[in-house]
Amino acid sequence: MSDEQQTSPEVEEVAAEAAEKKAAEQAEAGNESGAGEAPTVDAVQAEIESLNQQLIEAKEQELRAQAEAQNARRRAEQDVEKAHKFGQEKLVSDLLPVIDNLERALDAMNVDDESLKPVVEGIELTLKSFQDTLTKHKIEALNPVGEPFDPQLHQAMTMVESPDAEPNTVINVFQKGYTLHGRLVRPAMVVVAK
Repeated sequence: MSDEQQTSPEVEEVAAEAAEKKAAEQAEAGNESGAGEAPTVDAVQAEIESLNQQLIEAKEQELRAQAEAQNARRRAEQDVEKAHKFGQEKLVSDLLPVIDNLERALDAMNVDDESLKPVVEGIELTLKSFQDTLTKHKIEALNPVGEPFDPQLHQAMTMVESPDAEPNTVINVFQKGYTLHGRLVRPAMVVVAK
């Protein structure tokens, strides 16, 4: 409302100029046709009101257009940000089995065998390097042993009786889960206590 109050003298001035111009045109047309009638005050007031209404509508349309442009720009920025954050999700999913296989290889090897020690060290270093790279790119492992079961992050493979654990607690992890910037890429496959 304050905007309209501030611009009303300008609006009246523009409307008055338009009304004078129209009156002059009508007077000229009247002189040519022989009719000497001048526009009435009511006609001029009606014309001013009409022009005021058109100006208000034009300002409202301009505001709407600006708001729509700003919303479109904000949505585009959010889409670009999401693409940067989650664009690598498919690549991450494809690389996770490699980590799983390196971990399985370490579990299957006899670490006491001196002849395998260099191989074990090589696999451990490769796995650590891989895990550090994932962490650097905001890819976090979910290893929920001892935590309450969360269906949003975990996939229950089986439930077993366990007197040592609270009911509905994860007691074993078959396969770790992973998140990318907090979004789940793969749920952890777990065993849950009954």
